Order: sequence, then C-alpha cells, then structure tokens
Amino acid sequence: MKTNTRTYVVLGLFIVAFALPSTAQTRKRTTTKTTVSRTVTKTPGRVSSKKVVYRTPTKKVISVRTVPNRTVVRHNGQDYYYSNNRYYTASRGRYIAIAPKVGFRIRTLPSNSVRINYNNHVYFNVAGTFYQQTNSQYEVVEPEIGTLVYELPDGYEKVTIDGLTYYEYANILYEKVQVDGSRAYEVVGIIDME
Repeated sequence: MKTNTRTYVVLGLFIVAFALPSTAQTRKRTTTKTTVSRTVTKTPGRVSSKKVVYRTPTKKVISVRTVPNRTVVRHNGQDYYYSNNRYYTASRGRYIAIAPKVGFRIRTLPSNSVRINYNNHVYFNVAGTFYQQTNSQYEVVEPEIGTLVYELPDGYEKVTIDGLTYYEYANILYEKVQVDGSRAYEVVGIIDME
C-alpha cells in the first residue's frame, strides 16, 4: 500500500510539473526591433525638378563679400569655396551660398558631424550634407533611399509632389516617420535638376 501511494504521489507530481508553466527552465529572448511608421503612402525615388512645387516659390539668396578661413574646392574645373559648413561660388565680386554638389571633397569634417550607418554604408551628415570617406578625404554623396536622420537641417523647405508633402534640403527629399516612438526623417528621394 505504501508503494502504491508513493507511486501515485510521484506520478501526480510529474503530471503537475508538466501541466503548469515553468519559469525556471524557460529562457526569454530579447531582441531589438526598429519599428518605422509612415504617414505618406507613395515614396518618390528620383524625381524631376519640374514635378516639385515649393511652398515658397523663390528661394532666399545668401551672399557675402568675403568668406573667412575658406578652403578652395575644385570640382569639374571650377573653384568653389568652403567655410563654416557652407559652400560658396564667386559671382560679381560676391560669394553666394550654394547647395553642395555631389563630388565636392573636403579634408576634414566639422566636429558636429553625425555618423550614420545604413545598409553597409557609413555616411557622415553635416548640416544636411552627406559625406563618405574616400581615402584621406570626405566626398559629398547622395544618401541611399531609406537612410534615417533625426533632425532636419536649417533651411529645409516643404515641397509638394503629386499632392503629397515632403521636406527638401540640397535636392534630398525627406518624409517624417516614427521610429520606436521617436520622430525621424527618412530619405525617400532625390530631385534631378533639369
């Protein structure tokens, strides 16, 4: 009788052990997943400048008489000037601030550059301009579509393409998105100047 009772007790314990969820033997795996939520449904990719409608039709032209501590940037046989995170071109005795052209190269990045890793590429973002390291210099490049930034540069503009609103700076189109509950801006297109 004692052995039957002992057998039933042991058997009952096994049944209870398998029936109840056990936390001692389970291992919880944690993974980080980036959630991006969009508000615009169509991403433009490469867009003709003729399709882009600016909210402010005339852009403000910034010109100065001198560019202090300038560095000469030679591109396609023409001289441009770089100083304080801005590029300039000479015109009629003045210097006009311009958007950087793909291919401009500088030797050192400013201290406020932000490193961005996207799709096996390393970008450096300085006030809305994307650079990649090429040998011992940094070259202005177009970012890949999908690259995220968490702040738009000063001087961005709202634009409309096919009735949808985007943010534009230096011919790069951004869309406002949510990334893990935080506001960010995703590169969704490049404007081809015509």
